Amino acid sequence: MSTEAEVTTVETPRPPALSPSRAVDFRRCALLYRFRAVDRLPETPSPGALRGTVVHAVLERLHALEPGDRRPDAARALAQDVLGELDADDRALLGEEPGVDALLARYFALEDPRGVVSEARELRVEAELPDGTPLRGHLDRLDVGPGGGPNGLTVVDYKSGRSPSLRTEGPMMFGVRFYALLLARTRGVVPTLRLLHLADTTSLTLRPRADELERFAGVLRAVWAAILRAAPTGDFRPNPGPGCAFCAFKPLCPAWDGTPPDYPGWPGG
Repeated sequence: MSTEAEVTTVETPRPPALSPSRAVDFRRCALLYRFRAVDRLPETPSPGALRGTVVHAVLERLHALEPGDRRPDAARALAQDVLGELDADDRALLGEEPGVDALLARYFALEDPRGVVSEARELRVEAELPDGTPLRGHLDRLDVGPGGGPNGLTVVDYKSGRSPSLRTEGPMMFGVRFYALLLARTRGVVPTLRLLHLADTTSLTLRPRADELERFAGVLRAVWAAILRAAPTGDFRPNPGPGCAFCAFKPLCPAWDGTPPDYPGWPGG
């Protein structure tokens, strides 16, 4: 009689890398970065953030359909599917009227998806700068064809909130420039960037230049170097400010008499 050996596969944690959100976290507050990227503490999303996640999932599925099938009624049906897949806690967080249908209606006011030609949805892209700074991000949608500049590529980013004011423009533009740099590093072309703000039915189009992206790469190199300096000892310091009022980790922050958990060490090192 023969027996088969049982094989257990253990996934090796991926080494850290800079993403748009984690880079913004570190620039805002190094301790916030640590809690999210190193400790990976659980965090309950706000209703608005969860609503945005649902809308992103619906639009990803919508654009996977044949062009002629991408109609408002199909989007509403997909929304019911996505909402039905939420667990009880998330469904309770959204409430009885989650507001997803209203955001989808505004999406259709911004563009007709039947005419969209996309190469990919939720595309994972990774690159490395010449000094070794690792970059990682997810593009909501990568379109090809007319309107994408000389290279024909447009990165489309869905935003469930309103278009940015001068005060909030920085973090949002940081993210889309990050996506442009990823495409420039992996494909050798600078894409057009298009932001669809669903809350106020606003579309913004940006056409960054290669020299702008090189300067932006310098910012990312500086951020990653600062992270690596803090990594061996866990010297990620808080930066108290107005955003603390909304931070889920305030009870753990020493700036507010909290005590962080023991530093788990830098992943992989």
